[in-house]
Amino acid sequence: MMSGFCAIGECMIEISGDGTNGWRLGFAGDTFNTTWYVRALLPAAYPVAYFTAFGDDPFSREQQAFFEQHGIASHDSPVIEGGRPGLYAITLDSAGERTFTYWRNDSAARQLARRPAMLARALRDKEIIYFSGITLAILDPSGRKELLAAVSQARDAGSKIVFDTNYRPSLWDSADTAKREMAKAMRTCDALLTTSDDETRLHGDSDPGATLERLVAAGIPECVVKCGPEPALLFHANERHEIPAATGVDVRDTTGAGDSFNGAYLAARMQGHSPVQAARLAHRIAARAVSTYGALVPMDELVDERF
Repeated sequence: MMSGFCAIGECMIEISGDGTNGWRLGFAGDTFNTTWYVRALLPAAYPVAYFTAFGDDPFSREQQAFFEQHGIASHDSPVIEGGRPGLYAITLDSAGERTFTYWRNDSAARQLARRPAMLARALRDKEIIYFSGITLAILDPSGRKELLAAVSQARDAGSKIVFDTNYRPSLWDSADTAKREMAKAMRTCDALLTTSDDETRLHGDSDPGATLERLVAAGIPECVVKCGPEPALLFHANERHEIPAATGVDVRDTTGAGDSFNGAYLAARMQGHSPVQAARLAHRIAARAVSTYGALVPMDELVDERF
């Protein structure tokens, strides 16, 4: 019987500011942020896991302890001798928009697919498996091949595969490579959660509606196109919907907004909500996320939001 959620990707050390020259250290990364919200919004007994590769340094050990403390299993992930986490810093402007500076070229997570047996074991019997375009981008070609093979095998065994394109140009050698590799990933997925700005940057779509039409034409049965403060577009069961975003939001930091939407959407779907209901709930959680500094709303502040 399928049970549990597992995301695949890179969790980094995050240094974030509050706009007053104050800085704090945390852990974050697109797929991990999504996992955080899945964990926070589901019943404590529901298994939630994160697959990555850790280093053997003190910061990696702190990461592992942080995961365990918050109910996110990571024990199936390999530990790379001499490895260490990637690092990024966030700077904010007066509107809450952020700029990222990265140090990630030798991140241990780039080797997460080097041990395919461990990856396959981590994905076995999972209800939902989630990964992103960043997961793909940090891997070399052989790693991408191993990752997609493991994901496809899990799908054949009954897991539902969810993908977010999350296009970051600086991580790819070319836009053509990104298009080609993401197209392979989309052929493995049952649901796609993406962002209009990313799709326009990569594919030149004229508007979010054009993005949705392209994804529907690709045969993806469940698609959400996030559009920031504008309505999200949703396709499911041959129907299209516009789901308005929350209004009157005190925007402090947009870091992780799309990731929080994804986590809330998936948690709601796993709890039996329809896609339309899940998208409405996801907008609500995203509104809380952008009113908090850093990528993660503390879990104890989300207990009242559990679905």
